[in-house]
Amino acid sequence: MPLLNISLRAGKPEAYRQAIFDSLYRAMREALDVPEDDHFMTIREHDATNFRYGASCFGISRSDDLVYIQITVFNTRTPDQKKALFRRIVELLGENPGIRKEDVFVVVLEAAKENWSVGNGIAQFA
Repeated sequence: MPLLNISLRAGKPEAYRQAIFDSLYRAMREALDVPEDDHFMTIREHDATNFRYGASCFGISRSDDLVYIQITVFNTRTPDQKKALFRRIVELLGENPGIRKEDVFVVVLEAAKENWSVGNGIAQFA
């Protein structure tokens, strides 16, 4: 039941943004065994004055094509699953829409199952 929030600079075409959605969904299906049709994602676009990044922080050379990806998941994922997810995200985003691996910034946030309500005002997983 991942929830994704994606941020990037404004100006990319719809096909580019849709390719991000498709690549991330595929990576989650493959690395985290996410069920079919379990895709809950948003993209937020920011103008240049509202999008800041460290161009060379941690020895990684980033560009204006940087994409922030925040993934909230149940706290049941293993370190190996997360590592596989990071690798697969970079591979797939590199293929389509063509994002450089240096421009993929991913954070996985974990939440206990009882902290989720996916509709109807109930805690479906508690």
